[in-house]
Amino acid sequence: VQLQASGGGLVQAGGSLRLSCAASGRTFTRYNMGWFRQAPGKEREVVAVISWSGGRIYYGDSVKGRFTISRDNAKITVYLQMNSLKPDDTAVYHCVAADGGAPGSSLWDPEYYDTWGQGTLVTVSS
Repeated sequence: VQLQASGGGLVQAGGSLRLSCAASGRTFTRYNMGWFRQAPGKEREVVAVISWSGGRIYYGDSVKGRFTISRDNAKITVYLQMNSLKPDDTAVYHCVAADGGAPGSSLWDPEYYDTWGQGTLVTVSS
C-alpha cells in the first residue's frame, strides 16, 4: 500500500487544520492506520491511531481533547482533525499503516507499522 498525506500548512495558534491520508495499492479496509509526528530535535511520537474497524482509537497524551482521528474505508482515507493548535504541535506529520502489525508491538508503537507516508509539515505560529 502507498500513502499520500495532505492538508498541512501554516496556521496561527488556536486555529485548526485537517490532515488527510489517502491509501492506494493493496486492499485498504483491513489496515490499522494512524499518525505520528516528529519535530526538529525531538523524538518521534504517536499522535493518533485507529484500527481498521474504527473500534480501537488511541491518542497521544499531548493531543487528547484537541485532535480527532477518523477513517472512511469507502474512500480509502484516514483523517486527522486538529483543533486548538499550539506552537508545540509544529512538526512533520506522517501517516502510517499496518496489516496486522509487528509481533510484540502495540497499536501506538511506531514499530507496529510497516508503511509510512512521506509526511506533511504543520507549522503553528504563536
